[in-house]
Amino acid sequence: MREYEMVFIARPSVEGEALQALIERLQNLINENGEVLETDVWGKRTLAYPIAKEREGIYFLMRARMAPDYVAQFDRSIRFIDQIIRHLIVRVPEK
Repeated sequence: MREYEMVFIARPSVEGEALQALIERLQNLINENGEVLETDVWGKRTLAYPIAKEREGIYFLMRARMAPDYVAQFDRSIRFIDQIIRHLIVRVPEK
């Protein structure tokens, strides 16, 4: 299993319990074929340019270990979550 960092931007309307439910949903997807190491909510920030007609977004970072062949499937699953307007998955280099 390899380590990955994932940054997500959620719609600004997703706050409180809805944000926690979204994070839990993503953690459950990861836990199917890996493990979540860390979750860090950065909070609401102004976007550099509008994305999906939104000018703000809630940023959060997740670090996880996943099987390399599961990453593409996880990426496809994220695309169907309407609350997330952007995401990025990056493999952490091994030391």
